Amino acid sequence: MLLSAVALLLAVGGGSAFAQDMAPTAVQAQAAAISPMLLDPVFGDHAVLQRGRPIPVWGRAVPGSRVAVSLAASSVTTTADATGRWRADLPAQKAGGPHALTVSAGDVTQRLGDVIVGDVWLCSGQSNMELSLRQAANADAEIAAADDAALRLFNIPRRSLPQTAAEPQALAAWTPTTPETARDFSAACYFMARDLRRADPSVAIGLIAASWGGSIIEDWLSRDALAAMEPYQPSLQALDAYVRSPQEGEALWQRISMAWWRSHDPGLQGGWYRERLDETDWRRIPAEGAWETTQEDLATFDGVIWLRTKVELTRAQARQAATLDIGPIDDADSTWINGRYLGGMQGWDTPRRYRIRAGSLKAGRNVIAVGVLDSGGGGGAWGPAADKRLVFDDGSSVPLNQPWLRRVAAPLAGLPPPPRTPWVGGSGVSTLYNGMIAPVAPYGLKGVAWYQGESNAGDAAGYAVLLPALFADWRRAFDNPDLSMLVVQLANFGPASDRPQASGWAALREVQRRTVNADARAGLAVSIDVGDRYDLHPTNKQEIGRRLALEARRLDGQTVARSVQPEGVRRADGEIRIRYPEKAILTVVGASRPVGFELCGAGNDCRFVDAMLEGAEVILGDARPTDAKVRFCWADSPLCNLYGPEGLLAVPFELETPPSASVASTVE
Repeated sequence: MLLSAVALLLAVGGGSAFAQDMAPTAVQAQAAAISPMLLDPVFGDHAVLQRGRPIPVWGRAVPGSRVAVSLAASSVTTTADATGRWRADLPAQKAGGPHALTVSAGDVTQRLGDVIVGDVWLCSGQSNMELSLRQAANADAEIAAADDAALRLFNIPRRSLPQTAAEPQALAAWTPTTPETARDFSAACYFMARDLRRADPSVAIGLIAASWGGSIIEDWLSRDALAAMEPYQPSLQALDAYVRSPQEGEALWQRISMAWWRSHDPGLQGGWYRERLDETDWRRIPAEGAWETTQEDLATFDGVIWLRTKVELTRAQARQAATLDIGPIDDADSTWINGRYLGGMQGWDTPRRYRIRAGSLKAGRNVIAVGVLDSGGGGGAWGPAADKRLVFDDGSSVPLNQPWLRRVAAPLAGLPPPPRTPWVGGSGVSTLYNGMIAPVAPYGLKGVAWYQGESNAGDAAGYAVLLPALFADWRRAFDNPDLSMLVVQLANFGPASDRPQASGWAALREVQRRTVNADARAGLAVSIDVGDRYDLHPTNKQEIGRRLALEARRLDGQTVARSVQPEGVRRADGEIRIRYPEKAILTVVGASRPVGFELCGAGNDCRFVDAMLEGAEVILGDARPTDAKVRFCWADSPLCNLYGPEGLLAVPFELETPPSASVASTVE
């Protein structure tokens, strides 16, 4: 018989129904704990299963029961373990379908229809992967054209958990691509698959989208992966405490967080949170907008800045408990009122809302102070001024409409990353893995498209450890050591500069480049020429998808164009020569010479240099014996014009220069 909740209860309960005045039998208790579905919820009608590899299928059944699984002409059997969990691996299949996927256990059968075998991709990251088709360029026309029955979508909503769930989780449903199903799906992911389908219409494609805007890479790694890294031990300990008791976790985390601010923030050390303070050296700042866009002297500033404002209260207001709403803060904050610490959070788009105990406010002037740490991109209490207010427990509120002041405490250079509240979705540790990745693993995949890094741009050194760890972690989770890992390199964003300068975005791009180069099953989609320096979320996701599809096809053994990288660097006749692959077809766009090249001496003392393209070499004049590095396209928003075939920009890089003409440097 076909599966239903009643049928399952009858099948495992020997035909007995629960009576209100009877205690349930052990078998009935087991049945009650089992999902009405034999198959895990990731499997459904219209699903796409990965071709060319054994197909893992799993779910829940009565403990000890024999489970039979069939797909097309293949069938396997297994036995549910003592907890009712089971897994079976069907033999590898060629692309094709539609098929029926059928699972039986005892008298219970579940049958899925319209199941296709093809290629399955997981698309994950932060807001640029999350950005939907309806938000992309030319959205109306793209949505209207989104009609492909062999392109299937599985769109996982945002979900954060402090630990993996013990029971199966129904996150989404498989749907064929139509204008209605595609409009809210990841644009970059969709365009990648659309190009893959155009290249080979005979292979169906399934897309699993799992993204969270503003998320950091640490939140996408499993607990086991992070446990091997010493810097994350305090966060994991606090997360474990939070699982036992939220109060215990919050108390421990407040001690950890405050220790960082006391050790690294001159503003906190100097008491800039105090109620009474000489504000002679403080300057006015608008109540909304990122400081990079509202303050000319902070256009490229990353680091710690303190903000202060005042609010006048009546006696009746001051007697109450209240909530301080100050909107989102980019990236981390330490918030105080009248010299009392209220709390701190991370997450550039997370609204800050802090409780104020009765007795903390005063009739008359009250002082709000906020230490803000910006690790890259925009910074400050950028949310609308109208959303900043004190809300009292009686329901009334007072706007924070008095002037805001600011003072620089410390630049980001030299500061270690601040601790991030470990259970907050998007800025924690492992919570997105627990909520959005673990529930679909080990579903058979062709590969992963990873579009993330903006929220980690202040810690390139840490990212150099975390990105390869993510590759290894997800390959383990999805039981596929050959899983392709496609990385979208950070786009251009932020003000242009007329001189070389330190850039956290450029440093993270270099980590992405080196990590991909070190992994034979990884690919890099350069996007630094298709971004928008005024918008963190560029809408030309069609080009991002095209470049991802090219890398996917390259890793599949096809001969396709790719963004070129240098093979080596050498000195000759007072010049530095950057050697590209001999067969590379290089083109300079918009000028007679390449631009965007720098030479750097000791201590990253860099300068722009003139360049000339000669065959497969770029020649840099004015080389000095002290030059230790050469850079291309190194800035938050650089201008670069060296292209390879099919409109693909050459890959940005930083390479060491050889010490003499007799030595050549090779590329990592």
